[in-house]
Amino acid sequence: MHEILSLLLVHTLAIWRHRWYIIATAWVVSIGGWIAVHYVPDRFEASARVYVDTQSLLRPLMAGIAVQPNTNQQVAIMANTLINRPNLEKVARMTDLALDAKNPSQMEAILNDLSSRITLKGTGYEDNLYTIAYENQNPVLAKKVVQSLLNIFVENGLGNNRKNIASSEKFIEDQLQTYESKLVDAENALKEFKRSNIGSMPGQAGQDYYSELGATQDKMNQAEMSLREAENRRDSLKRQLSGDDPTLLADTSTTSSTPEIDARIQALKTNLDNLRLKYTDLYPDVVATKRLIAELEATRKKEATLRKPVSGLSQNSFYEQLNLSLSEAEADVASMRARVQGYQMRYDQLKAQANRIPEVEAEYTQLTRNYDIYKKNYESLLSRRESAKMSGEMEAKTDVVDFRVIDPPRVPLTPSSPNRPLLMSVVLLGGIAAGIALAFLRSQIRRTVDNRKDLLNLTDMPLLGMVTMIDSQDVLTRERKGLMAYIAVTISLFVTYGILIALNFIMSKPG
Repeated sequence: MHEILSLLLVHTLAIWRHRWYIIATAWVVSIGGWIAVHYVPDRFEASARVYVDTQSLLRPLMAGIAVQPNTNQQVAIMANTLINRPNLEKVARMTDLALDAKNPSQMEAILNDLSSRITLKGTGYEDNLYTIAYENQNPVLAKKVVQSLLNIFVENGLGNNRKNIASSEKFIEDQLQTYESKLVDAENALKEFKRSNIGSMPGQAGQDYYSELGATQDKMNQAEMSLREAENRRDSLKRQLSGDDPTLLADTSTTSSTPEIDARIQALKTNLDNLRLKYTDLYPDVVATKRLIAELEATRKKEATLRKPVSGLSQNSFYEQLNLSLSEAEADVASMRARVQGYQMRYDQLKAQANRIPEVEAEYTQLTRNYDIYKKNYESLLSRRESAKMSGEMEAKTDVVDFRVIDPPRVPLTPSSPNRPLLMSVVLLGGIAAGIALAFLRSQIRRTVDNRKDLLNLTDMPLLGMVTMIDSQDVLTRERKGLMAYIAVTISLFVTYGILIALNFIMSKPG
């Protein structure tokens, strides 16, 4: 650390010996720089502030009815893309800057200058407050440029949403036509499929093929059981007419005398036949029915012994009744047999279609699925089209996004640039720094030895002693006068700087 301080002290003394180069260079650089700063043209910055209100009262009222895009995001994108080439060309035409361009390169230079000097930044609540600024030597032109940008900003904000809604409506209309055509084709295909597959269509009474096959088989089994019951009843009547039934023929002379008992016996026998179709002879109901029939026959025989034999006319009536019952039984058997044959034919037909029915069901399912999808999309597009129309009406008749010009374009009376006091200060400091650099350079070119250590390092010879030089009074007086002159010249430099700053302040006051 001590060596560094010693080195700095040596260089400082060396620079001080060439101090007149410092002040001379500072004067030359400062005068030249101050003249250049004086001739730098003034620039005026025009600015305007606009607030974009996206919180419209109509938005919550129309929620779920009309399409409401993210207006904050749209405004942010619009602001970020405001300074693009098409908009800059519009500004150049609106402000007559394009008239100064004689060729494409000049037009390109004008657009580049506009792009570099235009600023747009968001300030305020949620960045919805925007400031547009432009700097130019001509204050009138600067104001016109800002006004043009403000107009473009507002027009783009009002027009983009309507343009987007119009393009969305057109797209939805095109999609509606496409899906309407698909829906009609699907309906026709489904109708033609049903027409060409009559009898094989799935879903009859809400059942599929296998359910219908099982139901047909159950109906056929029930019909066969009914057929057997009818045949048993018919055979029983035939046996009574042919005399094969001893329980009836043994007392034919007394049958007509006990019609109620005969009817009960006949009903019990019919019931017994039905029970035998389902159960064995040891079943309790079968045993009880047989016992009841035997008791009724015994009762009929007992009553027959107490009465006279019936006439031949009564016997004829009984046989006529049996013949009538037999005819009805034959009709029932024929009807049941036809029903069984019908169910059998339907069952055989379904069995024969065992391979075709699943294919029909699969194709029908595919056609129905496509039709449902097209119908769902078509109805959804209809709803969205109405929402788009509502959004267009809301955009056209109301101000969903409100642009409020907070500060119209204005130009301050004082120029915004250049900052001459700052530039003059920089020039002064630069002149002093240049002088110090020149003095340091000369001290390195014409080096002097200021102490024994430097002399020892320079000559690499032993130092025997030192001789002190004592200045005379004339030399001291001359050095004192030189120092006073240097101080005066330095003070005059700073005085000149202060006078220029004061003059600039006085001249920059408006009016």
